[in-house]
Amino acid sequence: MADGRIAAVEVIRGAPCGATWEAARRIIGLRGAEASVRVGLEVQFFCAADPSAWDPVSGHSPVHFAGEFHMGALRRSLKACAGR
Repeated sequence: MADGRIAAVEVIRGAPCGATWEAARRIIGLRGAEASVRVGLEVQFFCAADPSAWDPVSGHSPVHFAGEFHMGALRRSLKACAGR
């Protein structure tokens, strides 16, 4: 991070549809808090999963799970970078 903004993103493991890499490109230059929300939205925009396939137990679609998963992964990464 440079000046509190994300300078670069290295995707180690991403979604098979490619949404992770597209979302990663779109959060460069954003501040951490903004980027963690934005990455979830961007992944949902580019996710190839069927958004109509709602899970009856959780009430979420695969697209929602993908967004939440990516948000959590970015938050953990930002926390690890802050500790360096």
